[in-house]
Parts: sequence; structure tokens; C-alpha cells
Amino acid sequence: MTVTDHRTAESHGHTHGPACGHEAVIHEDHVDYLHDGHAHHEHDGHYDECATCSCQGCTDLCANCSCTDCTCATCNHNTCACAHCSDSCANCTCADCSCSTCKHAA
Repeated sequence: MTVTDHRTAESHGHTHGPACGHEAVIHEDHVDYLHDGHAHHEHDGHYDECATCSCQGCTDLCANCSCTDCTCATCNHNTCACAHCSDSCANCTCADCSCSTCKHAA
């Protein structure tokens, strides 16, 4: 199960979507819309603020983070650490996954 931080974003004068003019990035189980240094995603009729990388020295959004040694559990680009897998942690489906940053690992 993916747990998403629930911080409501400021009100918007438009609905985010394919023609809204903001970059859309798939992040875990939702789509973030990037603008003004924020990443917002729709949640129960409003927009939530998406997470910022928790690595020391990084201030990027998890949807955009490019830390080469990232250990943040909510960043988009982590790669499964299992020896037989090369999927991103957001897409890993290893039945016996032991990677600490994969979304489905127990």
C-alpha cells in the first residue's frame, strides 16, 4: 500500500489536466502537476501538495528528484535493489522483493 502525505495545496483557478499548461509527471499511484516549485495531485475533490525528497542536501520534489544515491522512499527514480530485478521501485513486481524502497515490499 502506498501512503501519500496529505497536505492540501493552495486553491487553484483551474483544473489540472492534459491541457492546463503544467507539466504532468507520473509519481507512484498518481499524476503530479508541476508549477511554481510545487507538485500537486488531485485527491478527493481538492489538490494535495506532493512530497519533497528526504535525502540530506536535496530539496527537489520526489516526482523530479535525480539524486544519484537517493534513499528517499517516496522518490520516483529508485531502482529495485534485488539482484534479479532492474525495474523502478514504483513499478517493481518481484514476488520475493526485499528492497526497502519498493512500494509493494513488506
